[in-house]
Amino acid sequence: MIYHRRAVLGLGAAAGLLVLPGCSSLPGLSLTEAVKRLLTVSSQNAFAELLQPNGFFDSQVARISVPDSLGGSRTTDIANALLRSKPIQDRLLRQVNRAAEQGAELAAPIVAETIRNMSITDAVTIINGGPRAATSLLRGQLGNTLVDRMLPGICNGLRLFDNEIINLVLSQATNVDFSTINRDVTSKVNDAIYRSIGAQEEAIRANPRATNDPLLIAVLGARKAY
Repeated sequence: MIYHRRAVLGLGAAAGLLVLPGCSSLPGLSLTEAVKRLLTVSSQNAFAELLQPNGFFDSQVARISVPDSLGGSRTTDIANALLRSKPIQDRLLRQVNRAAEQGAELAAPIVAETIRNMSITDAVTIINGGPRAATSLLRGQLGNTLVDRMLPGICNGLRLFDNEIINLVLSQATNVDFSTINRDVTSKVNDAIYRSIGAQEEAIRANPRATNDPLLIAVLGARKAY
């Protein structure tokens, strides 16, 4: 799977030029633009990692767990034992994480577009907020959009459950509801994407110079100095 960084490049025109409080040496910096730049770099870095082969599976932040219903207590004894066996659980774990990649591929351009067009009413609060304040703003503006848009891609990825062994097990597990499984995995992918973006934001705030971005270095570096 190839991730095109251009999917999340580009920012909308900044609204209003602000002076960072207490930093008269940085006149005319746009804090609105800085928030958008922070989110753009954070999301670029997050998706670049997630969309690598096994990006979700190998991530300590974003790995998706197998839904409880795939091996829950209401299955038959035989199906329950098979579903909970390590070989089957390993295959299910890898499959849900491969499906997550398909969902994230659909999410990346939506996140980029939202950042370009997002309304930021109080950029100062976001800049001076917690280590993941910008990510929280992004999630609030997107609402359930990513879940709804990723669902078809994740459903397609989960169809690969239809292999001979797992299909045999699931045929004995009469309580398995694939629509619920699809929603469960999609919701987990949604959470994992924001965790990943948030982790990148936190890292950038801690060391803005690593971005080589003059605006982020100026704004976040000045914030750390005061």
